[in-house]
Amino acid sequence: MGIATLVLGAALNPGGIIAWIVIGIVAGALADWVIPGKGFGLLGNMVVGLIGAFIGGLILNLLVPDATYAFWGSLVVAFIGACIVFLLVNAFRSRRTV
Repeated sequence: MGIATLVLGAALNPGGIIAWIVIGIVAGALADWVIPGKGFGLLGNMVVGLIGAFIGGLILNLLVPDATYAFWGSLVVAFIGACIVFLLVNAFRSRRTV
C-alpha cells in the first residue's frame, strides 16, 4: 500500500494523476473567477488548483472514507479545496501598497 493510497484513499495510476492535474487546473481557474481578490496569474492559479484538489480530497476522505466520485464530483471537491486555499492565501497576503 503506497502513500497515495493511505492519504487519498485511492491508488493513483498515470491516468488518474493526469486527470487530477486537469481537474486541479480547472478548479484553480474556477476558484480564481469566484473568489474575490487578486489572482495569482495562470501558473499560480494552476498551482492553487492542484493544492486545492489535494486538500479537498483529504478533507472529503476524512468525512466520507472509501467514497468514489466521477469527473464532476471530483471537480466539485477540487473546486471547494481551491476556494479554501484562495481564501487562506488572500487572508495572509500582505496588504501593502506600492
